[in-house]
Amino acid sequence: MGCAFFILEVLVIGKQELLINEEIRDKELRVIDSDGSQLGILSLRDALQMAAEKNLDLVKIAPQATPPVCRIMDYGKYRFEQAKREKEAKKNQHIVELKEVRLSLNIDTNDFNTKLNRAKRFLEDGDKVKLSLRFRGREMTHTELGADLVRKFLSECAELGTADKPPKLEGRSLVVLILSKTQK
Repeated sequence: MGCAFFILEVLVIGKQELLINEEIRDKELRVIDSDGSQLGILSLRDALQMAAEKNLDLVKIAPQATPPVCRIMDYGKYRFEQAKREKEAKKNQHIVELKEVRLSLNIDTNDFNTKLNRAKRFLEDGDKVKLSLRFRGREMTHTELGADLVRKFLSECAELGTADKPPKLEGRSLVVLILSKTQK
């Protein structure tokens, strides 16, 4: 019995690594020096020789251009700076989460205020709030009472957030998305 071997190639779509030094296979290249000045169109051998004389790497930065553009730079330092920038950008971003607050048609005043305070806290943190009011049984015949309750809730939250769209009846629930005015 014979065995079949399969070789799988992993393709990276998002962040493609740049080709450096001997990985470059083009015959002619447009070369940019480490200080940013253009050196013109050179052969691969000449460009590699110039990079080696300066103890730097030849990096292909624009492979789609004709001829491809390469730059003489310290590739290790470039990767370090790039990782540092990505880390800094990740630290400064705030992920907006979707929080849900559920009401019922026969909610008591204190329960309503508790849910309202919870929603206000979410909005102050910069999160989106999904407000849903579920109708049970015969409550479906009184959807206008639920709409009034949702309008009251939205008016109480008006200083911290605004409704994305008017309340919408989805099945047995009246749903509205409240967007925060305070973004962190």
